[in-house]
Amino acid sequence: MDLFSQFIRNIKDRYLFTKNDRLLLAVSGGIDSVVLTALCRKAGFDFAIAHCNFQLRGAASDADESFVKTLADQFEIPCFGIRFNTKDFALENKLSTQEAARELRYRWFEDIRKVEGFDYILTAHHANDNVETVLMNFFRGTGINGLTGIKEKNGAIIRPLLFAKRKELEDFLEKEGLAFVQDESNLKNDYTRNFIRNAMFPQMAAIYPEVENNLIANIGRFKEVDRLYGEAINRHKKKLALQKGAEIHIPVLLLQRSVAPSTILFEVIKGYGFGAGQLPEVQCLLESESGHYVSSETHRVIRDRKHLVLAPLQPAEKTRIVIDGAGRYDFDGGHLMIRTAAYEGGKIPQELDRAWLDAKEIHFPLILRPWKTGDYFYPLGMEKKKKVSRFLIDTKRSLTEKENTWVVEMNKKIIWIVGQRIDNRFRITGHTKNIMEISCNE
Repeated sequence: MDLFSQFIRNIKDRYLFTKNDRLLLAVSGGIDSVVLTALCRKAGFDFAIAHCNFQLRGAASDADESFVKTLADQFEIPCFGIRFNTKDFALENKLSTQEAARELRYRWFEDIRKVEGFDYILTAHHANDNVETVLMNFFRGTGINGLTGIKEKNGAIIRPLLFAKRKELEDFLEKEGLAFVQDESNLKNDYTRNFIRNAMFPQMAAIYPEVENNLIANIGRFKEVDRLYGEAINRHKKKLALQKGAEIHIPVLLLQRSVAPSTILFEVIKGYGFGAGQLPEVQCLLESESGHYVSSETHRVIRDRKHLVLAPLQPAEKTRIVIDGAGRYDFDGGHLMIRTAAYEGGKIPQELDRAWLDAKEIHFPLILRPWKTGDYFYPLGMEKKKKVSRFLIDTKRSLTEKENTWVVEMNKKIIWIVGQRIDNRFRITGHTKNIMEISCNE
């Protein structure tokens, strides 16, 4: 089957897009993108092309731009072009030149797609690009997912030539008599991908002549393995990753007894800013004491008695709220509702999130704030004071529960540890005529 027939069949079999879709082709002027342009024109698709001049190769970059414009005129298709100050962007954003070019390119393609009403963006990545990507991912240590290669369809981005080898594209180009431009930088081994393509891969092929075919076949198998892996991980997550509000609790013993504890642990935490390099540190928490933790930029994994707790980082400073009367008061932990009412005896609520206090003993303003070291109060039922820190230890609060503990105070006297215990000095007594109710809701 010729390349064009394979191209059409692949699009249909893989449900990549339909003939009614409007397509935006990323065209550099190299062999791959010229072939993609010719195939789409031959198929009669509704498309335009887009070219980025990254201004990295001086006159050569300008020549590529001119070539693509000529190609668009020759094929009578719309052409979008842009010039980027790539080096400045890379410097400003602390990116490598390749990373900067990629970000600029795809951001601009997406802008055109939305503004001009295109359905999909097509790039000309082929099977050899896929093999190079898999090898790079393998050496980086990206795990099974990295061995599945480039996604054929990722949102609005489609790569319809992943089935084809570079040699097939070259043969098509020669047969059709199409011109192209050669990016001389691709012949240098300055970048990892170029080194793999130009130096490493030919040596591998000399030892293993079928290496190209084997790697392409393996990518297909890795995709199936990755799907099985994902299903297995999800089953273990359901058993081991217990969602509690904004936190995830992982039972240490169950994790340790699982078939692959380190793999499961990494799959739970990797979506929260933790890299593979931090996994050994996180694993050490399985044998550490409560209170130890490892942080990413957004989260922490904390050892808390029988669990590992994955929790968002706490803000550096929390707001103090002045309460100057009855009503609703919002804070980081939810909101308080305050009201007063006559007390006619009867049962006092036992819910921890509702506090009934003797209104006669309380005067506004009150302060709602996070607890701090040195705070103390007289716990309900006790005549002696107790430090809040000791109270939190005695009631076996986790590190995050301690960090999220708030108090209501009056004249520097704590009247309630929110959601936990009132101060004995402000309790309801036989002489109470009016109550102040403070309730907390998340």
